[in-house]
Amino acid sequence: MNDRFLRACRRESVDRVPVWFMRQAGRYMSDYRALRQRYSLLEICRQPELAVAVTLQPVDVIEVDAAILFSDLLLPFTPMGLDFDFVKGEGPAISHPIRHPADVDRVRQVEPRDALAHVLTTIRLLRRELSTKVPLIGFGGAPFTLASYAIEGGPSTTYAKTKAFMYEQPAAWHALCDRFASFMADYLRAQVEAGAQAIQVFDSWVGQLARADYREYALPHTRRIFEALADTGVPTIHFGVNTTVLLADMKEAGGDVIGVDWRLPIDEAWDLIGHDRAIQGNLDPTRLLAPTDRLLPAADDVLRRAGGRPGHIFNLGHGILPNTPLEHVQRLARHVHEFGL
Repeated sequence: MNDRFLRACRRESVDRVPVWFMRQAGRYMSDYRALRQRYSLLEICRQPELAVAVTLQPVDVIEVDAAILFSDLLLPFTPMGLDFDFVKGEGPAISHPIRHPADVDRVRQVEPRDALAHVLTTIRLLRRELSTKVPLIGFGGAPFTLASYAIEGGPSTTYAKTKAFMYEQPAAWHALCDRFASFMADYLRAQVEAGAQAIQVFDSWVGQLARADYREYALPHTRRIFEALADTGVPTIHFGVNTTVLLADMKEAGGDVIGVDWRLPIDEAWDLIGHDRAIQGNLDPTRLLAPTDRLLPAADDVLRRAGGRPGHIFNLGHGILPNTPLEHVQRLARHVHEFGL
């Protein structure tokens, strides 16, 4: 098996820089779009054979060094009592958002091995399929991001409802995040037990917080998850968007690898994090929409700034955009592997 990605997570030497992409399985691929004509996103997530097929699509056509489980951050919501669905053009919509302290009691504590057994079945099937190929990354959401979805009722640009709840009802806020942290710690351990070889914790919206607020309202709950995974032996990745001012605090919360977006050059980000952690990132996803004579020099800049230092995993600063040309993704992956050879 190609273990380049796992070695980089551990800051060991590698023969070339490993590369994988967030949302590397998705709407930019014609095979995925064909499946989506027959099944909804949630139907694919809930049927292991379909989730396996989608996870494998980029592994088969792009030179990536890791596969990431095809699933969704919000899958835990339904068994926890927060029904949701996807609205075309708008994203996830939670049927009854949390708006009052009493609503937190609706969030049930459930056993993830029962409630999300289909996800664990998908992981077990994938490990067999990937045994001679690349490692499998499992994932879940950090408490702040999950709480934001639950309170906003879906995506937001200001997260005003989330912050208002956080400031006005701190006890209820911490109770909610505690429930998400407890579930996620157990769920991600279950993913490792099923065969996930690395775990990424997505705190996608935590960049909405000031540093002091992050430390008070988010860091303690996220740290619980990483502490719960510490004895599993698998590398952990901690990722957020627009987190330049939070990088040192995210390191404190946990993660063997800290994922960074495109807003800060990767060498400066690594200096903030500290070189006792690996780093993942950080090309702007919109660069993949540009001609390759503009795309590849931008990738070279990331690679030069990382300087061949052990612990660099090439990725985007967020997920691949739906209108990205597949051939650009393929060319970028090859280019990263050829850099410096």
